[in-house]
Amino acid sequence: MMISRLLRPLAWLLLAAIIFVTVSPIDLRPHTITTVDGDRALAYVVAGFVFAIAYPRQWKLVALFLIFGALAIESLQYLSPTRHARLHDVVVKAAGAALGILAGRAVYRRLQIRQRIKTVPAQG
Repeated sequence: MMISRLLRPLAWLLLAAIIFVTVSPIDLRPHTITTVDGDRALAYVVAGFVFAIAYPRQWKLVALFLIFGALAIESLQYLSPTRHARLHDVVVKAAGAALGILAGRAVYRRLQIRQRIKTVPAQG
């Protein structure tokens, strides 16, 4: 699908933004109206969703990449004196990534089915 190719740069930009927000000093962290856990989960849901559609054939690898990536990115906080890595944060991020990947996979499959229906010639 053409949409997969178009979403690849967006997926990597989202991941870069997640890394920046996770590793940068705490005062550079964006302030939103949701909870901190809500922000973490939502960021990974969106990234997981976009990655799942951008790389539909490699969705299992994407899942491993994002889930273990959450652990690796959280561990990078040990390099910053104003940040602290916590297992709870990794669990929230990994769950968000998994949810996003599952949703992206479902949407991609639905789009694929719709496209097949449009291309099947009418019988009659």
